[in-house]
Amino acid sequence: MNAKISAAPVVSAGNVKFGNALPLAVIAGPCQLESRAHGLEVASALKEIAARLKIGLVYKTSFDKANRTSASGARGMGLEKALPIFAEIRETLGLPVLTDVHEIEQCAQVAEVVDVLQIPAFLCRQTDLLLAAAATGKVVNVKKGQFLAPWDMANVVGKITGGGNPNVMVTERGASFGYNTLVSDMRALPILARTTGAPVIFDATHSVQQPGGKGTSSGGEREFVPVLARAAVAVGVAGVFIETHPDPDNAPSDGPNMVPLKDFEALVKNLMAFDALAKSETR
Repeated sequence: MNAKISAAPVVSAGNVKFGNALPLAVIAGPCQLESRAHGLEVASALKEIAARLKIGLVYKTSFDKANRTSASGARGMGLEKALPIFAEIRETLGLPVLTDVHEIEQCAQVAEVVDVLQIPAFLCRQTDLLLAAAATGKVVNVKKGQFLAPWDMANVVGKITGGGNPNVMVTERGASFGYNTLVSDMRALPILARTTGAPVIFDATHSVQQPGGKGTSSGGEREFVPVLARAAVAVGVAGVFIETHPDPDNAPSDGPNMVPLKDFEALVKNLMAFDALAKSETR
C-alpha cells in the first residue's frame, strides 16, 4: 500500500466535479433499480431538472440491496441484468452513474459501466473491498458507518489512497442513537473534511431512516429531509445525496425516507441558495 498518496480535494465523476469549496453537486436516484424503463424514466427526469437548475448530477441506483432488514425484502434486479442498463443510462443520457458494490469480485465488472463505486456504510472498514474498489481507478464514495466517529474515516480513506487511488469521497449518513434511530451531527461534516482531505457528501435521505423501524423493514421520516439537507449545506459540503422516486410509498425499499420526484426540483433549488450563501467567501 502507498501511504504517501493523499485524497484529492476535487474529484471528477464524468463531467461533475465535487469539492468542498466548489458549487454544490447532487447524487440522486431511486434506492434500487426496479426495471430498465423505471431507471431510464427517473434518470431522464433528473437530467432535465439538473439542466434547468444548472447543477452537476450523478445518477445513483442499486442493483442489489444486500443488507435488507429481513429475508423477505426485495433486493433488486441483480448484477447481470443491471450492468447493461447502467451502461445505457450512462451512454444515452450522458449521466455519470454511481452504484454500490458489496463483494470484491464485483468491483472490476461494475467499474466498466459506472463512474463511481460506492461502499455501503456497513462495509466501510472491509479492507479487501476498499482495495478492490481503489484498484479500478474509479471514484470511490464511502458511506461512513453508523458506528464510526467522523475522524475514524481517515483510516478508511487511507486504505483507498494507500491502494493508489486519490479519487475518494466520504458520505455522512447519520450515527446510531438508541434503538431504530439515527442522528446527524453537523460537526461531523467539517471534521470529515479536515481529517480525510476528501470531498464530503451529506446523505439527506438515509439520515432520516429508522433502521428496522417497521419490524421487517426500515421506517423513515421524509419530512425531515429538507431540514437536515439545509443544515448540512449551510455548514458546507461538496454534494448532497438524495434518493428520489415517482411513488415512494410504493417503492420496494426505503420508501419512507425517499423524496417524491415531484418535490425534488424545489428542494435542490432551495439547497443551491443555501450553498451559495455558505460558500460566498470561498468562491
